[in-house]
Amino acid sequence: MNPTNAIKYLLRALLMMTITFAISAAAQDMHTSSQFQGPKANKGHVTHSTRDGKSVLTLSDDFVVPDTPDPHWRVVDSKGNVYDLDKLKKKAFIGDKYQKEIVLPSYVKNVSKVIIWCAWAEANLGEASFSSPVN
Repeated sequence: MNPTNAIKYLLRALLMMTITFAISAAAQDMHTSSQFQGPKANKGHVTHSTRDGKSVLTLSDDFVVPDTPDPHWRVVDSKGNVYDLDKLKKKAFIGDKYQKEIVLPSYVKNVSKVIIWCAWAEANLGEASFSSPVN
């Protein structure tokens, strides 16, 4: 093997290792909740990930938005503190579109449970839990 080919081979191997480590690190930074359980929200789950240093919650593709007047994101932390967040449906979304993901505010330090909350009826429509709190 001539030196030029050896260098190319070494650089390719180094690139492959870097990509493998990056994918592995990203996968370790994702957490999936249990399936939603509740009277109106009982399909799908939530995935927690970190993007650009911020915590992001994303609803799965099989999640079905409850047909209720005012569904919201609500999270509960490991100490039992409840945080009412944003609406799932907004006027900007037309038809069956909804806010599939939300960036958690910095004051929410961790999440144990995600609740789909009807603010109009003040009712828990369904909830999904993480096996351990995610930050």
